[in-house]
This record gives sequence, structure tokens and C-alpha cells, in this order.
Amino acid sequence: MKNIFIDHILGSTAGGTFVNICLLILCLYPIVGSFFWFSGALSYRFLKKNKYDEDWHPIPKNLQPMITIMIPAHNEEVVIKETITYLFENINYDNFEVLVTNDGSTDKTAEIIKRLMKKYPRLRTINIIQNKGKAHAFNIGMHFAKGEYILSNDADTIPEPDALMKYMNFFIHAQDMNTSAVTANMDVQNRTSLLGKSQTVEFSSIVGVIKRSQTSINDSMYAYSGANTLYKKDFLIDVGGFRQDRATEDISIAWDHQTIGAIPRFAPDIVFHMNVPETIGDLYKQRKRWAQCGTEVWLTNVKKFIFHPIKRRYQMSMFIDSTLSIIWSFFFVITTVMFIIAMLLFLIHGKFERIMHGFEISFIFVSFEIIAGVFQLLTALLLDHHGAKMKYAFFAPMYMLFYWMINPITVVATFIPAMKTILGFGSGTWVSPKRSSLQNKK
Repeated sequence: MKNIFIDHILGSTAGGTFVNICLLILCLYPIVGSFFWFSGALSYRFLKKNKYDEDWHPIPKNLQPMITIMIPAHNEEVVIKETITYLFENINYDNFEVLVTNDGSTDKTAEIIKRLMKKYPRLRTINIIQNKGKAHAFNIGMHFAKGEYILSNDADTIPEPDALMKYMNFFIHAQDMNTSAVTANMDVQNRTSLLGKSQTVEFSSIVGVIKRSQTSINDSMYAYSGANTLYKKDFLIDVGGFRQDRATEDISIAWDHQTIGAIPRFAPDIVFHMNVPETIGDLYKQRKRWAQCGTEVWLTNVKKFIFHPIKRRYQMSMFIDSTLSIIWSFFFVITTVMFIIAMLLFLIHGKFERIMHGFEISFIFVSFEIIAGVFQLLTALLLDHHGAKMKYAFFAPMYMLFYWMINPITVVATFIPAMKTILGFGSGTWVSPKRSSLQNKK
């Protein structure tokens, strides 16, 4: 009966073979992807040239390009003073300013900045009356920035003291003329909770490895880090600034840069410290924003890649991976729901052998995913900060499984909102996250 039903649906042997191949690709996608990123990260470490990671050189004061450190802020009274103080007192670079774009804050953010301006002459601020989001605040600030280069720095983000000097080493060589921006390697600052420790591993094993691999293969990447990236101002202007209706600004700007032939770069040895969500609810909200923007970018560019594949050939692998990721997300959610329903039906009808068989097959796939993830994880922890994060490996296996589940769920949950954005109903307005003092998170 089952075979008759399948033959009826597929219609032919050829059609059945094609569908089976597609299903096999989707089933193996996360496993193959892990080994792909694992190999790419090793290629970056041992084969990639012109990285400037470990051989950066200090730039004399009289030759330092002007950098504007821009801090888009909305209700950041808890952390803004510590961040600004750190920047002026600890950054090993002379030719920079700090520009805070105060985006409709209703707390004491504006008062704190006003007091700090008396202490630090190179601190400036722009007060935006109505909150319209980070991208809007950044676009306004971009036109007031004195620097040739603009560092996007979140209000709760702390770059390492040599960050600006290291960043500029990616722009000063003759072969760097098309470098649009350089994004640094994120490190978790609030590691006191289990979720914080787990995300410490995530940013190494997932984000760090993927960015290394993308850089190794295409000499570019899918997304910048919104928390800390140094942009060349001319390239921001060339693409019309940030898209203000997107869920996040950092993914779309990276794709926009690549479509004009510019090159996004990743610098794993430039470290910045950021705060991460400390509750499952906050983490889910964050990942929903990331997933929605990823889908928005894909929807924005899908016609360009389908109708102009030769023109977009250098970014084609990026587009294919994004396409597979979205399709796999729906495949995962749909098949998971079908699996749960099937197990319940088997339970109701007392077919316990079928239940055991189903769980055995699932266990095999999950085991392969975890094994692939462990390879990716160990590679990342060994490459990142010379193995300094190995102590967090204990928190990795279950979190990686959790990551693989929450990612497709957020993609499916935000697909409709992403389509609404593309149709002109999107908004970049932000809601202030819950903050606590940076000192309490170290």
C-alpha cells in the first residue's frame, strides 16, 4: 500500500529518484555543512594568504587615517558611560573621534553623554527625536562623521585596545582598495550563566568557523558583525547606506557590498567583547531578528542570482547555501511535526516496534550531526585565541544541537514577516534590551 501511494505521488521512477536525492541532500545538509565549514576553516588557517592577522604593524601618528567610532544608542544609560570611558582611555590609536547617535532615548542617555563631552573633547553626539532604529541612526551619523572610516560599535561592546590599529592594517595595502569593511571576532563578555558559556562556544564553533571558511573560499562573507565592524565610508555611500527597514543591518549591507564588487573581510585576531542574551526568551528574540534579516536578504537578491547567474557567479556559493538553509529549515520543521504525529498515532494503535524504529533512525541522524559538530567545534576552539576557550567545550554538544533546532524554527517563524518587509511594510525600530553594568559581567 505504501509503495502504491509513493508511486502515485511521484508518478515515475525518474521522479522518485530525483525526490529521493533531494530528500537525502536535505537530511544530510547540516552534517555535510559542518564538515564543509570545518575544512574551510582549516584552509583559512593553513592556505589563506594576505590575512594580516598576526603580522600587523603600528601606524605612525601622522599617517593614521581618521576613524569615527559611531555608537548608535537607544536607552543605554546603564552601559554608555563605561563604554565611552573605555574607548578614550584604552584604545591605542590617536586619530579618532567618538560619535553617539542618540536614537530617541527616553532615559538618561543624553544627560550622561552631555557630561562626558566636557571631559572628552573628541566626543560628539547627535540627538534624534524619534526612535527609528539602528540603521536609521547610523545613516544620519554617517553624514556627520569626520572619519574616512567608521567603526560601528554597540553601546555594550568593548574592542581590544589594539583593535583600530589592527583594523587599519586591512586597508593600507595596494591590494586592499576594494575592501569595503572588516569585521572582528566576537567574544562573549557575560559568561556567568550557562547560556553565556554556551554562546562563548557558539561564536567560536559556529560563527568564527563559518566566517573563516567563507573568507577562505570567496574572500568574503555573508554578514558583518553589527556590534563591531570598521567600514570604509566611501563604500557605505556607494550602496546608499544601511537598509532602514531590515530586521538587522549587518547582513544586508554585506550582501549589498558584494553586489557592487566590494570585498567584506573577516579578522579573527581582532577581538571585541559583547554581551549576549542571558535567557532563552531573549536568545529566541535575537535569533528571530537574525533569521528574518537573512530571509529578507535572500528575497531581495533571489531574482538577481536566478536571472544573472554569470554576473553573480562569485557570490553564487553564498546564494546556494542561503537557499539550502531556508529550504532545509522548512524541511526540518515539517518533518519534525510529521514525526511527532506519526509517533503519537503509533502509540495510540500500540505499534511500539514502529516507535522504537523511528527513535533509532532519529538517534542515528542526531549522532552524526553531533559528531560533525564536534569536529567543527574542536577546530574552532583550537584556532580561536590559540585554544584559550577549550575549557568551555563541555557546554558545546547539547548547545550545538539546540542551535540546529532553534535556527530552522526562527527561519520558518519569520518568513512571513520577512516577505512583508520586502513588500514595503518593514520597520527597523528597536526596543531596548535589558542591560546590566559591564563591570558586573566580567
